[in-house]
Amino acid sequence: MKTDKNSVIGFVLLGILFFLYFWYTNKQQTALVEMKKKQEDSLAIVAASRVKIQDTVTAKIDSIKRDSAYRVTAAGNFTTAATGTETLTSVENSLMKVTFTNKGGRVQSVLLKKYLSHDSLPVVLSGNKDQLSYAVNTGSNKASQTGDLFFNTGAITKLADGSQQISFTMQSVTGESIVHSYTIKPDAYMIDWNLGLTGADKLLNQGQLNMQWHSVTEQHERTAAYERQMSNICFSEGNDFDYISSKTEHQFEKPVQWLSVVQQFFNTTLIAKNGFTGGSVNWARKTDSSTELATIDASLQMKLPVAATVAVPLQLYYGPSDFNILKKQAPDMDKIVNLGRDMYSFVRPINKYIIMNVFDFFAGFVMNYGWVVLLLTLFIRLVTAPLTYSSYLSGAKMKVLKPELDTLKKKFGDDQQGFAMEQMKLFREAGVNPLGGCIPALLQIPIFFALYSFFNSNIALRGQAFLWSKDLSSYDVIAQLPFTIPMGFGDHISLFTITAVITSFLISIYNMSMTPTQDNPALKYMPYIFPFMLLFIFNKLPSALTWYYTVSNLITLALQFVIQNYIIDHDKILAKIEVKRKAPKTKSKWQEKYEQMMESQKKVQDLKERTQKKK
Repeated sequence: MKTDKNSVIGFVLLGILFFLYFWYTNKQQTALVEMKKKQEDSLAIVAASRVKIQDTVTAKIDSIKRDSAYRVTAAGNFTTAATGTETLTSVENSLMKVTFTNKGGRVQSVLLKKYLSHDSLPVVLSGNKDQLSYAVNTGSNKASQTGDLFFNTGAITKLADGSQQISFTMQSVTGESIVHSYTIKPDAYMIDWNLGLTGADKLLNQGQLNMQWHSVTEQHERTAAYERQMSNICFSEGNDFDYISSKTEHQFEKPVQWLSVVQQFFNTTLIAKNGFTGGSVNWARKTDSSTELATIDASLQMKLPVAATVAVPLQLYYGPSDFNILKKQAPDMDKIVNLGRDMYSFVRPINKYIIMNVFDFFAGFVMNYGWVVLLLTLFIRLVTAPLTYSSYLSGAKMKVLKPELDTLKKKFGDDQQGFAMEQMKLFREAGVNPLGGCIPALLQIPIFFALYSFFNSNIALRGQAFLWSKDLSSYDVIAQLPFTIPMGFGDHISLFTITAVITSFLISIYNMSMTPTQDNPALKYMPYIFPFMLLFIFNKLPSALTWYYTVSNLITLALQFVIQNYIIDHDKILAKIEVKRKAPKTKSKWQEKYEQMMESQKKVQDLKERTQKKK
């Protein structure tokens, strides 16, 4: 026994020694690796320091020379356009400041004067990473993108109607020329872009114009993640509106009237008055933590007459996704504003013809948009009041019958089918519709989805403060958390979300008091689970929506209290129920079939129970 004990102690000591040995060896190896790495880094620094500065400069000069040589070769007969200095020219109207560059003769950026970004600076659309160009033949077996060539900048001309015009010209030694003429109207976000080609039969292959559009969208709202979610690509193909959001590419099989890069509240749209014949678009949402939202690459083709001189009328829209503004632009551009699409397209008419008009009406004389949302809520509840009252009346009848229902529940115990049959019989005798109380919940579904789309896309709410919310188009924050809660909750707490959840919880408690006691835990606790789920659903939604939900719930609680205590006479309801009970009953076919089904199920259940007892 002692030997065994000593053996165990020996093995333990041996194990400890092995552990110490491997730990020490590993520590030594790690130190050796770190020392070697430091030596290598030092040698690399020494080697780099020995590189002659003039060699680096020479390498850069050689790279520039090679690039310049390539540009000169690609420019062909457009020798003066091969190299040059980029110059910027700005044209302004009351709404925007458009900056043009002579490199490519294109729009470089557009500053929107009436809108601020998340960093309190003006919203700027397009940028240095964006480019819109097309390929032209510059000589024998030579071609180049116009975005790589330098144009001559013309003077800004003011037209009789107050519009401003600027032209960029590029001419070859053999007589071909390209003119990009832009017209900016006084109070408009739309830019007219007229593309003129002289010698088009030589500049283009068989009249084929291949337009390339590369764009990178930048964050303008509070959170890049939510703005990415709201972003998409919209277009008019074959004179029908369509879009891609979950997909990353689309091949155009019909003529394209316009293509739009859409963010949550702004868009950049390329419009072809004569339409593009086809093309494709690829886009990818960013998944990192940068301020970039998505990258877009579009290729659009246009078939032009094979003639010496060709004019191509195009337009560029840089501006807000405002329904009233967009409907005055190209056909169907107002559909860029998401008032309901796909499976939620049934709410678009509600938004377009009711919600939007009522909202604009109240906004016409109420300055604060928070009170506009409150008035909109009152309007919605007033319109739905007749249906709501009928549901409350049904609820009052259920409350009167609750003592009898609780008695039946105790009588039948675990016999759920027997209880269901007697419950249906009681409802039929009393003339009560058990589904009558579901009407408010059913009404909330289309209204909620309509307002979800409306508040997420209504630019009028952007930047509008109300109570503790700084921006009704985004969530309000009363507490910033040092960590992120999963399941969509986020790293903040929204007070409007809390008020919406608490009022929903109070409604659930009230509704539970109107129904018979439930033994099924799932049914018993479901009314309490739903408000808890709202906490995770609502916390990142616009505060305008959670404010609406709070007001709507408060109205529901007030109506329930007033109607149940001051309008509905429960004694009269009970008297009417007693009269209906004594009156002869006629069953509908549905009731007969339902009772037959319940009776057959009860017989099967009774048979099973008897069989089990015999065993």
